[in-house]
Amino acid sequence: MISTKNIIFSYNNDQIFHMPDIFCQAGNTLLVTGNSGKGKTTYLHILAGLLKPTSGEIVIDGKDIVSFSESEADKYRGKHIGVVFQKSYFIAALTVLENLEMASWLATGKKHSKRAKDLLAKLDIADQANKLPSQLSIGQQQRVSIARALMNEPKVLLADEPTSSLDDNNAEKVIQLLETLSKEYKAALIIVTHDSRIKQTFTNQITMI
Repeated sequence: MISTKNIIFSYNNDQIFHMPDIFCQAGNTLLVTGNSGKGKTTYLHILAGLLKPTSGEIVIDGKDIVSFSESEADKYRGKHIGVVFQKSYFIAALTVLENLEMASWLATGKKHSKRAKDLLAKLDIADQANKLPSQLSIGQQQRVSIARALMNEPKVLLADEPTSSLDDNNAEKVIQLLETLSKEYKAALIIVTHDSRIKQTFTNQITMI
């Protein structure tokens, strides 16, 4: 599970963000909504340990990650936090399968090829394993992003606008996959979005204002 309390963040003491407290149990989904410029993506990066807040606490499975050093946060994120970014950042020269293997190797020192292949099969893209990311459709790339985020069986799964580039059919599929797989892996799922299509799906929501 993940919970936050009194998170405050600012860029160069300019705009100050007072982030809402959140709580999400393992296997459950929380939607973070709000208009552009309200700090949704910033908050997701804070929850992932990519940005350090000015104050407050973020507790994941009993550990306050705000107290971690930068190297400790990187190590913890690699093993316990999966992130589906709005744009897919793949290593262009590696195949889909190799990108997934790299994600596990960087976190654990092992490639976990079987787990990668199993995830691709669950996401119905096993036949794309040996292709380069650039050869995939946007919808397929998003599925690979989800697979990569789940490679190390994280405690928390964070998704930043996961449907913004998808048509209605693919958007529905991606949301169903995220919800189903987060339950299967017992990960707390937090989705940051302004997509009204997602808002109709989940009742557990907070709005940043």
